[in-house]
Amino acid sequence: MPVQRLSKEALQKILRGHVKEETTCVIKFYSNTCHLCHNLQEYYQDLADDGDYSDLHFFAFNIDDYPRAERLLNFNGVPTISLVKTGGTKPKVRVLPDPEEPNDLTWYKTSEIKQFIEKEK
Repeated sequence: MPVQRLSKEALQKILRGHVKEETTCVIKFYSNTCHLCHNLQEYYQDLADDGDYSDLHFFAFNIDDYPRAERLLNFNGVPTISLVKTGGTKPKVRVLPDPEEPNDLTWYKTSEIKQFIEKEK
């Protein structure tokens, strides 16, 4: 499944609980000026294409479109991966913590993202 780019309005809809169907969204926050974000893109797409995650929706959001999202979700910098469960009055939002030993090329290791998804989904 291709990674879909979220608009500011779509992100706000998800975070404000306006998505009523139960679904799980994985969102990669990125910036066009972040080399780590660009390097992570291929690995993130591979996760989206993985049949083990066919029940999840993978999105990418350019933090430059809505810098306030960083403060709302309580993270500092990009790339950042979050998982959002919708379907209730208030969505359940989890943010993958910064790695103890960041990968020099992609910040997160694919295994860290997979573990996060498995734990939180």
